[in-house]
Amino acid sequence: MYSVNYHRASSVADAAKLLKSGDAKLVSGGMTLIPAMKTRLAAPSDLVDVSRIEALKGVKVSGKTVTIGAATTHFEVASDEKLKKACPALAHLASLIGDPAVRHRGTIGGSIANNDPAADYPAAMLALGATIVTNKREIAADKFFKGLFETALKDGEIVTAVTFAAPAKAAYEKFRNPASRYAVVGVFVASGKDGVRVAVTGAGDDGVFRAKPLEAALAKKFDASALDGVKVPVGSMMSDIHASADYRAHLVTVMAKRAVAAANR
Repeated sequence: MYSVNYHRASSVADAAKLLKSGDAKLVSGGMTLIPAMKTRLAAPSDLVDVSRIEALKGVKVSGKTVTIGAATTHFEVASDEKLKKACPALAHLASLIGDPAVRHRGTIGGSIANNDPAADYPAAMLALGATIVTNKREIAADKFFKGLFETALKDGEIVTAVTFAAPAKAAYEKFRNPASRYAVVGVFVASGKDGVRVAVTGAGDDGVFRAKPLEAALAKKFDASALDGVKVPVGSMMSDIHASADYRAHLVTVMAKRAVAAANR
């Protein structure tokens, strides 16, 4: 095992300072970084642990505004009673991530910052029109996710929270890989004051994306039947050993219909 320096940050400001040490990386749940280090795909000189920073934890609901700290675990998101009332779709999404061990360690901030093309939270952030809050600025979700494992985060920038307006209706449905439980295709549908937004994960060859044809159809009628015959471009779909591009394109519409039906219950 190669040498690595471990630091436990006491605050966000402390973490930002420690990030300037060599090739430092943030760690909270470590669900992606630690396996990458084990396989030598990542070899940071320093690890800055932000999991004990209280300012990064918890769910707050003020009126229609929901704020979730970056170090809040998937389990905490899934089980928070305030969130279940304000946005049950996001709580349900969190309950589908991995297994209990993953949900008790992995965090919403880590997932968003990593931006795995099959992760669940990025779809929720796009569909909810969320704002990603960092130690330096606020970034609209539409401008945050840049491609496979790429975000708008700059060096030294730390995700501290996400915030969004609770939608009138929302739901998330995904076709899960039976081994990893990552989304082969996942679709988050939300209807709120800014209209209908539909975001897809697991399917796009450039990562999470908004499905504009589905949004246009649902804007006219927020019902699963409105998606009959509506398709997404196959050319923008990922193809791998788990599913072909054609199959993923088909699943996008199927999962979207299921999500709309769930949102209308």
